[in-house]
Amino acid sequence: MTDLRVIIEADGGSRGNPGPAGFGAVVLDAGGDVLLERYASVGTTTNNVAEYSGLIAGLQAAAELGATHVDVRMDSKLVVEQMSGRWQIKNPGLRPLAAEAATLVTRFAAVTFEWIPRERNKLADALANRAMDEAAGKPVDLDPAPAPAAPAAPKSWAPPSLDKATRLILVRHGETAMTQQGRYSGRGDVPLSDEGEAQAMAAAGRVAGISREVAAVVSSPLKRCTRTAELIAAEQGSLPVTVLDDLIECDFGDWEALTFAEVRERWPAEMDRWLDSTSVAPPGGESFQVVAKRVRAALATLLSAYPSQTVVVVSHVSPIKLILRDALAAGDAFLHRMFLDAAGVSTVDLWPDGGIAVRSVNETAHLR
Repeated sequence: MTDLRVIIEADGGSRGNPGPAGFGAVVLDAGGDVLLERYASVGTTTNNVAEYSGLIAGLQAAAELGATHVDVRMDSKLVVEQMSGRWQIKNPGLRPLAAEAATLVTRFAAVTFEWIPRERNKLADALANRAMDEAAGKPVDLDPAPAPAAPAAPKSWAPPSLDKATRLILVRHGETAMTQQGRYSGRGDVPLSDEGEAQAMAAAGRVAGISREVAAVVSSPLKRCTRTAELIAAEQGSLPVTVLDDLIECDFGDWEALTFAEVRERWPAEMDRWLDSTSVAPPGGESFQVVAKRVRAALATLLSAYPSQTVVVVSHVSPIKLILRDALAAGDAFLHRMFLDAAGVSTVDLWPDGGIAVRSVNETAHLR
C-alpha cells in the first residue's frame, strides 16, 4: 500500500470558557495544500473540549483520506502533551475525548504531535471562529479562496435602473425519473421524463414572459438541462444553446441514485458531516465549496460576455442554490432550507458596480 503522509492542523475555542464553542481542523498534504476541512459548533463548553474535538475531527478526516502517517500540529500545549503521554489527564471531562482520539490514532501507521504557536495555526483557528460565528447567527464567508470582491454598490430604497444590469434567468431542468423518486442525481446523465418535457415547455413560456430579448441560453452539459434549454431557446426564436461545463450538478459520488434515507442508513456519520459543512464532500464526490468556485467562474464568464443583457442559465439544484445564496448574502444554512422545484424559475439582476437585486426565487405558477 502506498504511504500517504498528511499534516493535521487543529484548534478549538470557547467564547467564555465555558461558553459558545467551536472547533476547526485542516488536513494538508506534505506540500501544504488543503485536502479536507472540518469545523462545527460544540455548544457551550470549554476551550480544552473544543480543542480535543478539533483533534478528533482532524484524525477522522485523515482516516477518510486513507492516510498512513500523520503529523498533528496544534497550539494547545495541553492536548499535545497529553496525547504524547507526557502529561496526565486530570480533568475527567477530557478523558473520554482523549480516549476517542487515542483510538483513532491506532488507525494509522504513525502519528506525531507537535506544538506550534497560534500564528502558525491560522487556518484551523479561522475555521473554529467560523463555527462559533455560524452558531451565533453571524454572516460569514465560507469560501476559503473567494472571488475578488466587486465594488460595494451604493445602498438605496429606490428602484434600481436596469440600464446597465445583466439579468440572469435561472431555470432548473424539468423532472426526470430520479426527481420523481427523490434520488440524488448528480453526474448521471438521465433524460427528462414526459412530465419533465411538459414542465420545460411551460418554463420556456415563463421565460418568454420575463424577456423576449434574451441574448443567450446557456446550459449544463447533462441532457436533462440541454433539452430544457433547447425548448427555452426555441421559444426565443431558435437561439443556439451554449454548454458551460462549470454549470454541471454537484458530483454526489457514492450517493448517486440513492435516496436521502438510503444514504442516512449507510453513511450516517458522513451524512452528518456533509450537512454540517460545505467543505465536506460525499464519499467519492465533491464539496459544495468546489461547486461554488466553478459556478462563480461560469458567472464571471457570462457577465463578461453579455454585459447589460439577459441570459438564461439552465442548471441543477446545487449550482442554482449557490448562485442564490451568494446573491442574497445568505449563510450556508440557506442551502438546506431552500427548495427548488423542477422547472422552477428565479431571476437575478447584477450591475457592474457590484449591485445585486434578486427579483424572484423558484417561480412555479407556470407549472400549475
